[in-house]
Amino acid sequence: MDIRSKSNFQTKAWNPLHQERSRRHPIHWLVLVMVLVLLPIGVRTAQAAEAVPAAAPAAPAVAEQEKRGFNGLSKISATCVSCHAEENRAIVQQWGNSKHYGANVGCYECHKAEKEDADAFMHKKYLISILVTPKDCARCHETETKQFTASKHAKSGGNLEGSVDHALATTVQSDGTPAGTQTATLACVQCHGSTVKVAPSGKLDPATWPNSGIGRINPDGSVGACSSCHQNHDFSQTQVRSPDACGKCHQGPAHSQKEIYEASKHGANYRANFEKMHLDSPKWIPGQDYVSGPTCVTCHMSPTMDVAMTHDVGQRISWDLTQPISKKTENAEAHRQDMRDVCSSCHTDKVSKNFYEQFDSIVKLYNSKYGEPGTRLMDGLLKANLRSKKSFDDAIEWTWFKLWHQAGRKARQGAAMQAPDFVQWQGFYEVAELFYTQLIPQAEELITKAEAGGRGTEVAEVRKLLNDIKNDPSNKWMKGQ
Repeated sequence: MDIRSKSNFQTKAWNPLHQERSRRHPIHWLVLVMVLVLLPIGVRTAQAAEAVPAAAPAAPAVAEQEKRGFNGLSKISATCVSCHAEENRAIVQQWGNSKHYGANVGCYECHKAEKEDADAFMHKKYLISILVTPKDCARCHETETKQFTASKHAKSGGNLEGSVDHALATTVQSDGTPAGTQTATLACVQCHGSTVKVAPSGKLDPATWPNSGIGRINPDGSVGACSSCHQNHDFSQTQVRSPDACGKCHQGPAHSQKEIYEASKHGANYRANFEKMHLDSPKWIPGQDYVSGPTCVTCHMSPTMDVAMTHDVGQRISWDLTQPISKKTENAEAHRQDMRDVCSSCHTDKVSKNFYEQFDSIVKLYNSKYGEPGTRLMDGLLKANLRSKKSFDDAIEWTWFKLWHQAGRKARQGAAMQAPDFVQWQGFYEVAELFYTQLIPQAEELITKAEAGGRGTEVAEVRKLLNDIKNDPSNKWMKGQ
């Protein structure tokens, strides 16, 4: 059965009652919907048992007028399906393939709203909200929501504004008009998230919605968007465990994690053994459900034999590699031990211990030779008024941004994920080239020009700083040193 057929909103795979369109009478549509909703109790129970782990929480209680009927699905949700099956077939099909469907969690259970919700509106006599926020998901998924809310992901929308990245998108790349900020809206905030506003009409402001940014700030006060990783209405574990789910945001020059992973031995093993990965397994524990290459979720989220699953993706990270200078995360050693537990699913303890010694050496090298000296130099130039407080209005600011934000991240993250080409040729080579052929000469030019203009005393401190960097033993190889 073609899903585009008006006589049916389902595919053959999902609908055991399909028939040819030519044999359909218009009344069959109504009959079909009723039959699908009134599937035998045994069928729905079997689906629920197969789709939902035994420990899954039950759907929340509903008011008297929302009493469950139609074999477990609430009457309101059944009403939703009867319309949306015709108007939004793909959405209904996705839901029909989901564990939510098997657990009798329908449209209204997720989209129901409270009177005090800023984005609540009446639809077919029911108070609903278009946005399904972590606060809504917490009705059933309380633990996962608490973990996610504590994560760096959830905070990524609130800390975007004021950052150098945000200035690049909203000021440098924009034409200064409100419409010109769409660069940021369609790029930055679709990953980071931003505040979703409600227009005076009660509808969601189109300048801020759609927005599936993982740090989205919602009208109900919650932060985050579960749909940033989990596809709306389907919520497939197979989909979210794939590296492609993370690739929506974690790829490209500034954050090349997906490309780094794909270039690593882990990524190669995953692709070669994809059919053995069992991505649809309910528990998905490495060493039990699969023994091939891990994915992003394996290392950062999934359970092992000894470590519980987490929706706080920073819970196993011991270095913050995103800033000009890498710093240890809070509780770094505990985080590292959790990550090493993941490693031990496939490797010996000695292998993971030695890996971290090598990784730490790379990070410390970047910090001491490039990150820390470069930061001191840029701060000194600012203090001496040789560059402005604005971002990107001086050539040296572009150089420094590309050095730490692009090449520097590739070098450090390449080491973290074992992709040697990113460590060397896309990482440290470009860091060194930018540092020695652009950053140092540009700083020298600014200082020399100021000295020639009679500002020698004002720039004496930054001159000393530059000379100290050039005379550092690690830079003695330079011509004239």
